[in-house]
Amino acid sequence: MVYTGKERRKTPRRPTDTKAKGHEIDFLRRGEMEFKVIARRNKLLGLWAAEKMGMTGGTAEEYGKEVVVSDLEEPGDADVFRKVMKDFAEKGVGVSEDGLRQEMDALLGVARGQIDSESA
Repeated sequence: MVYTGKERRKTPRRPTDTKAKGHEIDFLRRGEMEFKVIARRNKLLGLWAAEKMGMTGGTAEEYGKEVVVSDLEEPGDADVFRKVMKDFAEKGVGVSEDGLRQEMDALLGVARGQIDSESA
């Protein structure tokens, strides 16, 4: 059949719909990756803090999980920060607020590297 220009598609193409759907999927994927990175950072932070408090083995692993769960209380890092500082104070661990924030920042990079290498 030769196209004469009179034939019409029954349903018009919607390239903008496809493009928007692609952006939405990208946005969701990035959000999921960021959630994984933060959760991994929190677990690493928990393991680091557990070591500072003299915990080992299963006790340290359990504490790492507690730190991950503590992040579900409110948006942001304040809940995790508060939990670890409170636990340090109870155990008499001498880590400053700045020291804890620096460790959180450093572990964020480590966590991002781990997640990126796992998803590659």
